[in-house]
Amino acid sequence: MEMEKVCLRASVSFFSILSILLIMKLSVLAHGQATAPLTPAMFIFGDSLIDNGNNNFLPTIARANYFPYGIDFGLPTGRFCNGLTVVDYGARRLGLPLIPPFLSPHSKGRKILRGLNYASAAAGILDETGQHYGVRISFNGQISQFAITTSQQLPPFFGTSSELTNYLAKSIFLINIGSNDYINNYLLPRRYISSHVYSAETYADLLISNLSNQLSKLYRLGARKMVLVGIGPLGCIPSQLSMVSSNNGCVEQVNNLVTLFNSRLIQLISTLNASLPGSFFVYHNIYNIFSNMVTDPSKYDLLDWFTVPNRACCGNGRYGGDLTCLPLEQPCKYRDQYIFWDSFHPTQAVNAIIAESCYTESGTECYPISIYQLAQL
Repeated sequence: MEMEKVCLRASVSFFSILSILLIMKLSVLAHGQATAPLTPAMFIFGDSLIDNGNNNFLPTIARANYFPYGIDFGLPTGRFCNGLTVVDYGARRLGLPLIPPFLSPHSKGRKILRGLNYASAAAGILDETGQHYGVRISFNGQISQFAITTSQQLPPFFGTSSELTNYLAKSIFLINIGSNDYINNYLLPRRYISSHVYSAETYADLLISNLSNQLSKLYRLGARKMVLVGIGPLGCIPSQLSMVSSNNGCVEQVNNLVTLFNSRLIQLISTLNASLPGSFFVYHNIYNIFSNMVTDPSKYDLLDWFTVPNRACCGNGRYGGDLTCLPLEQPCKYRDQYIFWDSFHPTQAVNAIIAESCYTESGTECYPISIYQLAQL
């Protein structure tokens, strides 16, 4: 019994120290941003590509709060990466600190005035997406959380409702959602009925219809400057490659599904820009840049960098895609040479390049303008 108490005290002490180290690390990184932010705040919605710790506080197996995740960050934070995500780099570009996760008990007080991250691993546009992982906050749920922010958390910091309205109208809203509606729904016919009910075209229509309604809800809550991130080439990720017997590169059937969604997403942006007064929607095309990294990294002067385009740095089985990165698993040594960190997610090196493609003034993978330019409108 005494030994159990000692072990318990040691365990509590370890996690207390880990929490302190995390807060110190985030503080150091947060103070590295520019002195004059280009936008008041950044509000982030999405899935594991940009979840920065929300799922740490949920009963789910979709977590990344263990080593070797965060190995290049200094410690695991809940990010599904070896280091920083695209929105981390994006926040820096906009002169903002790293945006805290909504569910963290530390996300209180004035620190939320620079924004909040609501993204949840395994989340999708559809509420049922990713349910086999356990609890996750769907896009609908994330919007409900933002409603709490606008009605309860933010008002005490503003003298009038018009001041809050103006603050929200000038802030950036980043939405990166939809990947799980394919890889953790439509492409799992034994778990979900969607592929038995919908054709590829009608499923894409279903997702876009739901997304349109969700974005309209965000608009009614005060969002005006919204960035919609397209889905990347899911047929190129290790988890999909591991499911096919051939070694002929990316799974085109999967990429074709994504293309159907992205083409409709671009059309949706044009529709919303025309129908929601005062709004400005921007499309971030990560499909092209990611595809080029996989097939021709020399386009980005990365020929000496990404020497491993199709295998996970931390994963198991074919391409490292059969089973994703496990606790205390030894990852690859030269992580910047890999496009994929685990079975599903890119490395920090890739995230930096994707951010560069849209968060800079000269970003070329955004339509009709870059996020940098959007922030200054």
